Amino acid sequence: MTKTHKAAYPVDKDVLNSAALAMAYRNNGTYFLPQAYPEGCPQHPSYAQGHASIAGACATILKAAFDGDVPFSALTSGGIVTAREDGLSLVPYTGSDASQITINGEINKLASNIGLGRNFAGIHWRSDYTAGLILGEAVAISILRDQRDVYAGEDFAGFTITKFDGTTIAV
Repeated sequence: MTKTHKAAYPVDKDVLNSAALAMAYRNNGTYFLPQAYPEGCPQHPSYAQGHASIAGACATILKAAFDGDVPFSALTSGGIVTAREDGLSLVPYTGSDASQITINGEINKLASNIGLGRNFAGIHWRSDYTAGLILGEAVAISILRDQRDVYAGEDFAGFTITKFDGTTIAV
């Protein structure tokens, strides 16, 4: 709307001059970015995102099962690898953060990628993703609390989880 002067939204000039917008207009006759799916978006409520809710719940259960502070490289015999530039083989990952990659960090990235992929496809808004992730986490924590009670009489101190917001809780 800003690009066609039908409205004046506070949009950065770089975005308005993006090659992606020019390509969208050339291919579709509109500056609106196309849907990833030609049939459009699904006919269901958007908030909270189902994929993110499930990802948040599953990630939280995984965080309860593993020591999330363990460096990821400690779990692999050859260290962390990444794709070679040509994509045909793997090479050791030597980024400056290689020693900081943890189990929890990788679990969080996986959950994030699942939810954000739906946003990129044009099916959900970012708020749907963030709320879904937190909803799934809350559901999993509730389930873990119920599960903890099953271990009554055993030497079980409970589950310790680092939540998506970075706080650590004992369940």
